[in-house]
Amino acid sequence: MKLFGAIALFLPFASAIWPIPSSYASGDSVLWVDKKVKITYNSETQSVGYMQNSSNPNGTVTGAQIVATAIQRTLDTIFTQNFIPWKFHPRNSNFEPSESNKTYIRSIALQQNSTDSKTASKALDGAVDESYTLSVTKDGAVTITAASSIGISYGLNTFTQLFYKHSKGGAYTPLAPVQISDAPEFPHRGMNMDVARSWYPVPDVLRMIDALAYNKMNRFHLHATDSQSWPLVIPALPDLATKGAYRSDLVYSPADLKNIQTYGALRGVEVIVEIDMPGHTSSIWFSHPELITAFNVQPNWGTYAAEPPSGTLKLNSSAVSDFLNTLLNDLLPRVSPYSSYFHTGGDEVNLNAYNLDETVRSNKTAVLQPLMQKFVDRNHNQVRAAGLTPIVWEEMLLVWNLTLGEDVVVQTWQSEAAVAATVASGHKALVGNYNYWYLDCGHGQWLDFAPGVSSREFYPYNDYCSPRHNWRVMYAYDPLEGVPANGTHLVLGGEVHMWSEQTDPVNLDRNVWPRASAAGEVLWSGAKDASGQNRSQITASPRLSEMRERLVARGVMAEPIQMPFCTMNGTQCAL
Repeated sequence: MKLFGAIALFLPFASAIWPIPSSYASGDSVLWVDKKVKITYNSETQSVGYMQNSSNPNGTVTGAQIVATAIQRTLDTIFTQNFIPWKFHPRNSNFEPSESNKTYIRSIALQQNSTDSKTASKALDGAVDESYTLSVTKDGAVTITAASSIGISYGLNTFTQLFYKHSKGGAYTPLAPVQISDAPEFPHRGMNMDVARSWYPVPDVLRMIDALAYNKMNRFHLHATDSQSWPLVIPALPDLATKGAYRSDLVYSPADLKNIQTYGALRGVEVIVEIDMPGHTSSIWFSHPELITAFNVQPNWGTYAAEPPSGTLKLNSSAVSDFLNTLLNDLLPRVSPYSSYFHTGGDEVNLNAYNLDETVRSNKTAVLQPLMQKFVDRNHNQVRAAGLTPIVWEEMLLVWNLTLGEDVVVQTWQSEAAVAATVASGHKALVGNYNYWYLDCGHGQWLDFAPGVSSREFYPYNDYCSPRHNWRVMYAYDPLEGVPANGTHLVLGGEVHMWSEQTDPVNLDRNVWPRASAAGEVLWSGAKDASGQNRSQITASPRLSEMRERLVARGVMAEPIQMPFCTMNGTQCAL
C-alpha cells in the first residue's frame, strides 16, 4: 500500500481524490467494475431507482432516497460520465491496463450503522454525521460504512473517483487495495448563486447543485431576488414576479423551486433560500410602489444604493409589515420541508434612502436603528414560527448593532476581522471574504463611465474586488484566520459567491468551476495539512486538474487548471 501524500511529488499520475480524504492509502493492482455489480445496502440487494418515489408524509426526502440516488449517480458517473486519463501520464505511454485476465469488483456493500433522523436531508449545520470509511480489497470486495445516508453517498462519491474509462471500453481502477477514512472539517460547505441579476434556466441551477455534490459541498444558497429583478413566483402576491421579473417568463415557479430543492436534497445539498431585505428590494416597486422609497434615483443613484436601481423597503410602514407577512406565509411553508434555514438578507442598506422615506425622514442611526431592530425581529419571529433558523448578512450585527437571537447565523463577507467579531459576539459565522471567495471579481467594471473626468478617474475600470481570484488564492484562504482558538467552534464553514452582474448562462460554468472546488477542499479537508502548513499547490494541482476532467465528463464546462504538458510531467511546472 502507498500513502497518498507520498506519491504525487514523484509520479506524473496519482490517485486524485478531491477533496483530499482525512486518511488514504492505496495499492497498484487493477480492478474492473461491471454495470451489474451486486450492490447491497444494509445487506439488502439494491435495484437501482427502486426507492426513488418513497418519501416522508411531509414531503421531505428520506435517507432511502438519498442512498438510491447515490447508487444511480455512482453507476452513471463510472459508466457514462467518465474519462480516459491520458493527460495524467507521459506522452505516448502505454498507461492503460491489459484487458486480459480481468479481476472484477465482486460486490459493493453499503453499511449504515445508525438510523437517519427525520430531518437528515434538511439538518442544521453539524447535526448529521457525514463521515464514512471505504475499503476496496485486492480481490474486489468493496465496503462503505457510515452513520448516515449522507455519509454513504459521500463514500460512493469517493469510490467513483477511483475509476477511469478504458479506450476499448469498460472502467477500471489501478489503485487496489484502497483504505479511506474521511470526515469534513466544517459542516457548512456551500455556494451562493445570484439568480436575480441574471436569470438562469432550471437545468443550469441543477447542474451547479450536482457539481457541488460531487465536490462534497452540501449547501446551495439561492439568492433569489434583488434590486434588478424578482424572478421568484409568490402565488399570494402574483404581481411580484409578473411585473418584477425581467420578463414574465423568466421566473421560477413553485414547481421549479420544489424541483431545485428536491434535486439538492437527494444529493445531500440543502437549498437555502434568501429574500434580501430591506435593501436590494427595488424590484418590488414594479408591483407595489407604495412599499419602496428612493426608487431609481438618477443620476446620483450612488447616494442611495450600492447599485442601480436604488430602492429600499420603507422602514416604518405597516403596509410593508403586512406585505412581508403575506410573502413569508406563502414562501416559508414551501421552504421548510427542504431546509432548516431561511436567509433574510440585510446587506448594504443605505441610510440616505430613508431621508426620502416619508415614514422616517431621517438618515440618523439613532432614529433608524430601533426601527431596523423592529423590522428584523418581525421577520425572524415569523421565520422561527415556520420552524426555520434565520441567517443574516454581517451588517445587521456589525454595522447596525442589532440584538439578534442566539440562533441567528451571521454570514460574513468583508474581512477576516468580521469573522472574528461575529464569533466574539457569540454568534455562529459563515465565511466568504470577497478578497478570496468571490467568483465574480476581476472582470472589470460593469458600469459605464462618461468621457472626461469620470472616465479618467476610474481608468482602467477595475471592479471593486479586482483582481480575479484564481484557484490558488481560494485554496490559500483559511476560514479560521484571525479567529481565536476559543471561537473556532462557532465558524460553521462558508460559501463561495457567484454574483451575476457579469455572469449569465453562457459563462456560468467556467466562472464557478473548478475554482469553487478549491474552496470545497478547504471546507472539507481544512486549509492546513497534518503539519499545520498550508496545503501544497504542487500536490493539489494534479488532483484539481483531474477533478476538472471529471466535472467536464459530467457536462460542466469547467476551465482548465494547467496545460497537458504540466499534468503529464509531474512537478516540471512548479517553482
